[in-house]
Amino acid sequence: MSLELHLRIAGALLLLLAAAHVFFPKQLGWKEDLAKLTLLNRQVFLVHVGFIMLILILFGVLALGFAADLVAPSRLATAVLGGLTLFWGLRLITQQFIYDRSLWRGNRRKTVLHVLATLLWCYLTVVFGWGWWRKLGN
Repeated sequence: MSLELHLRIAGALLLLLAAAHVFFPKQLGWKEDLAKLTLLNRQVFLVHVGFIMLILILFGVLALGFAADLVAPSRLATAVLGGLTLFWGLRLITQQFIYDRSLWRGNRRKTVLHVLATLLWCYLTVVFGWGWWRKLGN
């Protein structure tokens, strides 16, 4: 499979992840947790979640709709792919070393979600990294 196809798949996965955020409040018990926060912290949290969803949509549209442009020779595509590699690589590191293992260990559903998230961050890092590496070789 070509890099362009993998970029499109990555874009579709990012759009699915953005859409999945609609279910996070109920699944993660945000209503109860947010009720304990001050108004300012509650609003900051909700604004950040909104911006995360926006970023996921923008990254998804970029990879899905502009995959051919990302594989074409250009300094801009090199910079974008490098930035996406860094972003998703750091997200992978966060998943492994920042989140406490006690949050998912011993809970089958949460363990499955942890593994799936890890696989997704690996895939995104590898796909964008592959594109960036190819650019650096040219």
